Amino acid sequence: MVAKIARLITSSIILLLAGLLSKPAYADDITLISDAETQNFLAEIVRPLYKAAGISFDANKIFIVRDNSLNAFVSDGNNMFVHTGTLLEARNVNELSGILAHETGHIMGGHIVRQKLKMQKMKYIMLGSMIAAGAAAVSTGRGDAAMAVILGSQNSALNSMLNYQVQEERSADESAVKLLNATRQSTQGLLDFMKKIKQKNMLSGIEESPYFRTHPLTNERISHFTEVGKNNRNPTAHRLDGEFKMIKAKLAAFLLDKEKAYRLYPSNDNSAPARYAHAILAFRGGNVARALHLIDGLLKEQPANPYFHEQKAQFLFESGQVKKSIASYNRALELLPNNYLLQNSLAHAILESSPSQSEVKRAITLLQKSLHGMDNPFSWQLLARAYDMDNQPAASYYAAAEYSYAMDNLETAQRQLKHAQKAGADKSLSLKIADLQERIKEELKEQE
Repeated sequence: MVAKIARLITSSIILLLAGLLSKPAYADDITLISDAETQNFLAEIVRPLYKAAGISFDANKIFIVRDNSLNAFVSDGNNMFVHTGTLLEARNVNELSGILAHETGHIMGGHIVRQKLKMQKMKYIMLGSMIAAGAAAVSTGRGDAAMAVILGSQNSALNSMLNYQVQEERSADESAVKLLNATRQSTQGLLDFMKKIKQKNMLSGIEESPYFRTHPLTNERISHFTEVGKNNRNPTAHRLDGEFKMIKAKLAAFLLDKEKAYRLYPSNDNSAPARYAHAILAFRGGNVARALHLIDGLLKEQPANPYFHEQKAQFLFESGQVKKSIASYNRALELLPNNYLLQNSLAHAILESSPSQSEVKRAITLLQKSLHGMDNPFSWQLLARAYDMDNQPAASYYAAAEYSYAMDNLETAQRQLKHAQKAGADKSLSLKIADLQERIKEELKEQE
């Protein structure tokens, strides 16, 4: 019985570690949000950091995670994920830039790949402990000896892994300081954010322990950033601080409880960020007329702001005024050409407006451009619909198959590709169908 329990504990710990240490614990169940204003803003912050680190930059690899915690993380392929909680809690661009410099430091140091190799080694240690436990049980006839071997090996391996992660975090902190210095930014933001984390921990009753942790103690990091800050005389002010205030107001109005959002932006606050928040909160409350009035007021002050036009378009579209929304989406796209999110939104509005054949063709062109900028399932779904409206059944089935593939419905995708072939795909489309069929085969092999 003891040996059976030992096997169960070993299996459980291996699974736990595979879930928590080989990748971010939240990597499987995250909700991403798309917002052109916020994504373009983040790109402006990350681009110079990547350049200083010698990392190739792709704005489409920056993602916004809907999560109220103070966090950001990176993954394979130089992907950067930023929590909405971090955006809302960062006081200014300097704080946010410090956080993103730390994450850039992880990429710069090759920590993602190294952590995978470390995790693989740890699994071998676990396997070795199971073999040793079996030998101990056989030689002594005692299950408790097996348990001692297993738990001893696991404890050693776990401590080794956690110590390794702490070393990586220290390395990322040091890289962040170097990157901020290289881009002539202050390290004060990093210090301020660490103090913020310490305060939140204290309010939550969290007592940090030197055992079983993956980051250096907050007090240790505060001391480090205080010391390095003595040699950094760069300004904390940033040219994008004003834009960040607008983004924080937008996110707060959309994501927070209305009462909390109004506490942050009271009704008597007439600043531009507050009016931006009030417009969104009015829309959330069903007062479309007031939402449009407020956004029009902001547009009078900044007629060339594409995000105000986009926001007005969204108010119109989601309140059923689809045809009116097209004009605002058009204007936003004129001011921000080649933005794949705006292209996608405009195409969607066109398809919902009982379009003429020429308008359908324009929607197809917009969606093709949008997919060239960023491959995403919703664009494929819209494109399948647009091709159907344009009497292109083969192309419609193919686009539907791409959507199914993106949603991991591989069998459905295979059926749709067969329909595409039967519908008379031309040579160009046949090559695309063959490519997708190959991708599906590879995916099925991996699943096996």
